[in-house]
Amino acid sequence: EGGGVMAAGGAGDPQAECGPGAGGLALLGLAPGAPSCPHGPALLFVKTSQGREEGRRFFACSACRDRRDCNFFQWEDEKVSETKLAAREEYNRSHQPSFTHRQNVERYKNFILLPLSKRRFCQECQQLLLPAEWENHSDHQFLCDISTAQLQTPSQLLYPLENKKTNAQYLFADRSCQFLLDLIIDLGFRRVLSVGTPRLHEMIQSKASQEEDFRVRSLLLDIDFRYSQFYTEDEFCHYNMFNHYFFGGEAARETCRNFLHQDNGERVIMVTDPPFGGLVEALASSFKKLMAMWKETEKEGHDNPEMPTLWIFPYFFESRILEFFPSFSMLDYQVDYDNHALYKHGKTGRRQSPVRLFTNLTPTMIVLPVEEGYRFCAICQRYVSSGNKHCEICNSCTSKDGRRWKHCVLCKKCVKP
Repeated sequence: EGGGVMAAGGAGDPQAECGPGAGGLALLGLAPGAPSCPHGPALLFVKTSQGREEGRRFFACSACRDRRDCNFFQWEDEKVSETKLAAREEYNRSHQPSFTHRQNVERYKNFILLPLSKRRFCQECQQLLLPAEWENHSDHQFLCDISTAQLQTPSQLLYPLENKKTNAQYLFADRSCQFLLDLIIDLGFRRVLSVGTPRLHEMIQSKASQEEDFRVRSLLLDIDFRYSQFYTEDEFCHYNMFNHYFFGGEAARETCRNFLHQDNGERVIMVTDPPFGGLVEALASSFKKLMAMWKETEKEGHDNPEMPTLWIFPYFFESRILEFFPSFSMLDYQVDYDNHALYKHGKTGRRQSPVRLFTNLTPTMIVLPVEEGYRFCAICQRYVSSGNKHCEICNSCTSKDGRRWKHCVLCKKCVKP
């Protein structure tokens, strides 16, 4: 949803994965002592042909797969000179944000004390401006009279980063966001680790500030540092979900660890909405590390082997996700996005959204809204799309895309119409 980073093919491209067997690149993962670019430690790749490794291994940026966005490249066996190392460190330093998170928090405190007429937001620099800075931005476009409501919904104030290859900031439609929040509350979770889901995070933050008895808390982990202007260090960590890198170092890691540590039986759930072109194995590796962090904070004798998780991703990645997380299952719920022409519910988009919820929660527990076209299948013991008819031969509701699938005797399985 939010500041996830797009990698490999375009959004929703089933061929985007360079999985085993495909010609192209294979991801070997995070190597100890890997060199870094402005997006943290680089990932190790190797060229493949029909599933066989061939050619030299190389490091490339974990986040950007388009060389124009981050041109970091280094052969694994390359000897890098001291001069080049120093230049690289300088480059990495110069490509960090101009303010630290702490400075942004201080700036925000000063900003909210200003009268409405003096609250400005520079659209070109995507920055809240204090009066002393107006002159430096005098030839830029800015928004004036920034209200408290706007400050509480930064995802609507900030430009979505829609460059498909680098950032894929498609934001949940309110309907999907509200459904997710209701579901989380109904299931009894009180802490949400929001990994790349800024709109869900801001909905939780906003309700918490307005409703006294609202008990849910959220921590946003996102690669989009612009959010540090609106959230304290306990509410937001600058994070790259492709290499499990906390830009704020040990302090940010500790913030995350403390958040995952459950007090008074407050249960934690991770909700994540990565860019759809992102490499599943890189994401799975990071999510496993977050789950391990959760496990470390757990009290002894906890019967849940995995942190409860909702991973939002297109249905055609089902086999890849289950490869890494066999305990997960895919639900029929279609997730919609506000600023995505294709992924809107039903008749408003050009087609039905292919985006689904993958979860390690028991599907029976998850009630899908009947008014949006879902029904309960008594045989499967779960909610399915109303067009998803139960196949007696497969003994399952087999449709993946919301249409009615037919059983093929030759293939011995149900297929698309």
